[in-house]
Amino acid sequence: MHSGASASAPVPAAPPEMVSVSVPPPRGEGVAGDAAIQKSLEGAWPADLGSDDERTLLAAGRGLLRADATGVGRDVWPALFGDPDQAIAPAFSTARFRIQAAIARSGGSPDKAVVHLVWAGADRAGTYTDRRISDWHFTRTSRNGASSWTPQPRI
Repeated sequence: MHSGASASAPVPAAPPEMVSVSVPPPRGEGVAGDAAIQKSLEGAWPADLGSDDERTLLAAGRGLLRADATGVGRDVWPALFGDPDQAIAPAFSTARFRIQAAIARSGGSPDKAVVHLVWAGADRAGTYTDRRISDWHFTRTSRNGASSWTPQPRI
């Protein structure tokens, strides 16, 4: 016989918590994968700018990328793209260009920021590639009490 100890069934361990990992979609997923790419960027770099600054930087970063890749809007930034009368042919088609995801984050100081962009496009030869990565760096400038974000030339 037993000595006073009762046998009981083992208590199952609590199931491990599921950790949500944002995994980028497979290449070529198309527009359906853009939300996953955006979530992945946001998870990798937590927000650290005020919403007004972030909104301003995202608009500028998207415009700069579009101008750089497709040529559309280069006249807005003549200091970066040069004389519009001596335009360089764009490398990517406007018809097959899309920004898949974008975030704006501080660049190591209150007066610096970087916009990280993931994009897709077809080059002039027709080769389509998605999940291309570009960064645009900005500095905050102040004039007459108002501040603005100025894009920095690529090195």
